[in-house]
Amino acid sequence: MLVTKPAPDFKATAVMADNSFKDVRLSDYKGKKVVLFFYPLDFTFVCPTEIIAFDHRLAEFEKRGVQVLGCSIDSEFSHLAWKNTDVNNGGIGQVKYPLIADKDKSISRKYDVLIGATPAYVETEAGEEETTVGGDVALRGSFLIDEDGIVRHAVINDLPLGRNIDEMLRMIDALSFNQNHGEVCPAGWEDGDTGMKADTIGVADYLDKHASEL
Repeated sequence: MLVTKPAPDFKATAVMADNSFKDVRLSDYKGKKVVLFFYPLDFTFVCPTEIIAFDHRLAEFEKRGVQVLGCSIDSEFSHLAWKNTDVNNGGIGQVKYPLIADKDKSISRKYDVLIGATPAYVETEAGEEETTVGGDVALRGSFLIDEDGIVRHAVINDLPLGRNIDEMLRMIDALSFNQNHGEVCPAGWEDGDTGMKADTIGVADYLDKHASEL
């Protein structure tokens, strides 16, 4: 589990908003929040709906100071070809955030979203060590990383289950509220709602006023 831990850094080639290729690192974005999401493959079915949904809400992420990064095991050339395919023909069009090429599947492996991986054993100076090789595609993993590079929220969907982009925006708002006010966010909290002081008096006061709404 990565939540509360430093997000694994990586370096990989991405297709940028202007369709150029650029080597990017996660650490390039330290100092701002990052949403890193994985999807299985280019030119598939659920994936374009998610990628386009992120793009349609990109202004909302940018307003919150959040960098969106998409990632799959496809090459940068495949990403570009998919961007250059019209939406009416199953493409994703000119999405305006980087799409990362995880060609060796190392990023997906670091974030523990790769399925189909098989165990292997490698001899090291300290003895035999287990690692993973192979693997097919990444599950639909979404990670919210804070300004210090710590994973604060993660959700992983199986392949048939498309994610809710608005829920990620809600979690960004909740994290920012906690950072700015020091209060915690109860169930169903949305921007503009009341927070809760993280003590026995705080929870008692909140439940007295809001229990019927939960």
